[in-house]
Amino acid sequence: MNGRAISFGPFLLLAEQRLLLAGDRPVRLGNRAFDILVFLVERAGEVVSKEELIARAWPRIFVEEANLKIQVSALRRALGDGQGGNRYVLTVVGRGYNFVAPIRIEEPSRVSPSLTIAPTALHNLPLATTRMIGREETAATLVSQLSHQRLVTIVGPGGIGKTTVALAVAERMIDAYEQGVRLVDLAPLRDTRLVASAVATVLGLEMRTEDPLPGLVAALRDSRMLLLLDNCEHVIDAAAGLVAALLGGAPGVSILATSRESLEVAGEREYHLAPFDIPKASSRLTAAEATAFPAVQLFVERVTATVEDFALTDANAPAVAEICRRLDGLPLAIEFAAPRVEVLGVEGLAARLDDSLQLLGARRRTTVPRHRTMQAVVDWSYGLLGEDEQEFLRSLGIFAGGFTVEAAAAVVQDAAKTNIDAIDRLADLVAKSLVAVDVSGAKPRFRLLDTTRAYALEKLSTSSGREPIARRHAEYYRQLFGRAEAEAPARAAGDWLADYAQEIDNLRTALDWTFSPGGETSAGVALTAAAVPLWIRLSLLEECRGRAKQALRALGTASTEDPREAMRLHAALGASTPEASEMGAAFTKTLDMAKRLGDVGYQLRALSGLSYYHNASGRFRMAQPFAQEFHALALRGSDRNNLMFAERMMGVAEHYVGDQMTARHHLEQALAQDAVSDRGRDVGRFQDVVRFGSDLRISTRLYLARVLWMQGFADQAVRMVESILGEAEATGHVTSQCLFLTSAACPISFWVGDQAAAARYTAMLIDLSRQHALPHWAAHGARFEQVLVIKAGGLDSASRQRDGQDEAVVPNFSFRALSGLTQLAEALGQAGRIAEGLALLEAGIEQFEPSCFTPEVLRLKGELSLLQDMPGAAGSAEAHFRQAFDDARERGILSWELRAAMSLARLLRQQGQQADAIACLEHWSMPARRALRRRWRCGCRSS
Repeated sequence: MNGRAISFGPFLLLAEQRLLLAGDRPVRLGNRAFDILVFLVERAGEVVSKEELIARAWPRIFVEEANLKIQVSALRRALGDGQGGNRYVLTVVGRGYNFVAPIRIEEPSRVSPSLTIAPTALHNLPLATTRMIGREETAATLVSQLSHQRLVTIVGPGGIGKTTVALAVAERMIDAYEQGVRLVDLAPLRDTRLVASAVATVLGLEMRTEDPLPGLVAALRDSRMLLLLDNCEHVIDAAAGLVAALLGGAPGVSILATSRESLEVAGEREYHLAPFDIPKASSRLTAAEATAFPAVQLFVERVTATVEDFALTDANAPAVAEICRRLDGLPLAIEFAAPRVEVLGVEGLAARLDDSLQLLGARRRTTVPRHRTMQAVVDWSYGLLGEDEQEFLRSLGIFAGGFTVEAAAAVVQDAAKTNIDAIDRLADLVAKSLVAVDVSGAKPRFRLLDTTRAYALEKLSTSSGREPIARRHAEYYRQLFGRAEAEAPARAAGDWLADYAQEIDNLRTALDWTFSPGGETSAGVALTAAAVPLWIRLSLLEECRGRAKQALRALGTASTEDPREAMRLHAALGASTPEASEMGAAFTKTLDMAKRLGDVGYQLRALSGLSYYHNASGRFRMAQPFAQEFHALALRGSDRNNLMFAERMMGVAEHYVGDQMTARHHLEQALAQDAVSDRGRDVGRFQDVVRFGSDLRISTRLYLARVLWMQGFADQAVRMVESILGEAEATGHVTSQCLFLTSAACPISFWVGDQAAAARYTAMLIDLSRQHALPHWAAHGARFEQVLVIKAGGLDSASRQRDGQDEAVVPNFSFRALSGLTQLAEALGQAGRIAEGLALLEAGIEQFEPSCFTPEVLRLKGELSLLQDMPGAAGSAEAHFRQAFDDARERGILSWELRAAMSLARLLRQQGQQADAIACLEHWSMPARRALRRRWRCGCRSS
């Protein structure tokens, strides 16, 4: 290259000086990788064969092609190939490699002569084979700390990257010390007496005395250097003694140490190295969003080292993020997991992470033994514990997702032990980086990293202590959720959830054990019933349903059945199932049991559920008696929330049978009783969600919006929908949000003709229902989406592909889908699919009792009949329009009445009956008639 420098991206290549710079910082490459880079750059833009590269990097030596692949992977990692969209070396399958980055020739005079690599004599640091990711800010902070303090210890669990960061810091500080930097790896030592000798050996000092420490201190008294003491934890006392002696007797020596616990030496500055940041769980995470997280960056870079055509995409980003979350953002675990993508794929790897200890092993033979697998990493720390500490750590494996001191004391220790013992033991394990602690809340919360927990559970399973630990764990959480159930009616939702939502994983673990062959089903039944408020409040309906059925099966096989437990479980099943028949049967049994037990609270739950069930099945008249019985029962008591819900139920019942005036009165009465304190309202609304499945204020207002639209107040209805949206989101209750979107936001947007709003609300409904695994609500979203597709001129099918998932769009006849049914029938007619639209309306007429929708169904049947253009169609359509008009007027539904009048007037006008067309509009007030006539003259087809 004639002494010239070659620049590409942020790099400057000085081939004759064997120097690669990233900015002002040298990039350390092995000789083979450097030779390959130079050759590829010389032939930039060309495909260089594998044979040519091997001959250049290994002249006159036979090597396998795998060696070339390893060196190219190391080169790519050093360059950050593939990161941030930068590509340097591409593989040309079957041929070789191509350097694709644009290059620029720099004259020698423009290259700073001060840019050189520190001579090897100043350090013994190993050559980095991989690029450090996500720790640049950490390294800069540690460099700054070492500039002011002589002892800094990097503390963290095994596999978190302490050595990687320490080496990067040491390399940055070579020039800051006259005698440079020396690395002393203490990991191989088994005898603590050899610590000082190991340091002396690295420094080239001969110590012939039995105690080399004084001689070592004396030899370093006038030195200025940085000692990197790596892996101190297993010789912690000897390492601390050495450091204290050096700090006191060698003032020019600074020390950077790595350990799983601090040295506890005077003047020590601890730096606790945290795992990489990881994305929160989200099915909508994009590749661009995921790439912002170091854990994902590391995973992608390590995968591309073995799977050259791998790319992070919007499709696989959620799975990659899930892998990084499951591995707790632990760099070594990510390093181990990434190569498995070559065999398992991303989805397969995510599914196999339950076998994490067996799966997570290194492929590189050069990996140190304690880092060959994650099991070896944890083994290293576990072996440093005393027997009692090992037993305590093993037992902590029973906890999933975290635990408190009280939980550890109750579950892990015998009853004779105290909380103080648990605190002391936990503090010791936190100091040794085996337990993580979060002190941001009022109480500290502890957890084991997933890899550590898998190890602890494996050890616990091979011991004789798992059964008693699992039994105490289940009993502790049975009592805890029993307390949670008792508190639910009296506490604000936010406070209650803050205490109990974080225990969901322990709840699942306890239930899995209680219903296992060796478990205690009675405890499982009680725990299931007590946990229902949490599942309902978190909208985990499928989980609630499955657990309730599991507990009911267990009760059915028991010699004696507890009727109260059975009642509570049937109520939970009714509240969580999307199956109409299962819901009706469950609530019928609940009501019968509640009456026999004299339990008013569960009678109200059952009556509410049965009213909902009959409305959902289109039996609106049959739903009314249950609403009336609820109303009468509530009036006998003094509970304000029961009275409010009674008015709401009556309003909904009247709305569906068609009496909008009475419906509005009841709904406004319910809202008028809502004038209580903010805290009281929050507590009451939480109670309503737990007992009746939805937020009372949200559900009342959404039905009032529907009534307002039907009464002709379209603007008020739209404004109310917009105001409910923010309030529904603020509740944090997904089921209430889905109810609002399905029953008010989507249909009212369609009714007023606002397609953009309908599309926005439909997308929200689909995203919420899928994200929280609510298939019942997802089916409604699919129906509305189908309407939008047809109205936009697109094609729908029985099974449509969306976001990589098959979604069946089938007729879903329920009271919320009825508005979707009329919209779908109208859209089909407008798209020329008249027979399909008529068949849908006929099915609706057969399925549903007469209701507030009957006028619109009749009107649409007339409109679609006209579109068929068959003999007698006009007469049939006119009869349908007149029947729709009369029915709407009788029910006080002005919006449907107006639509029926418009359809009839348009038909009469087409038949030449201009006067009759105008006459059918004469029932309206003069201002309304003038507005209608203006629309009429403009040819407007709908209100």
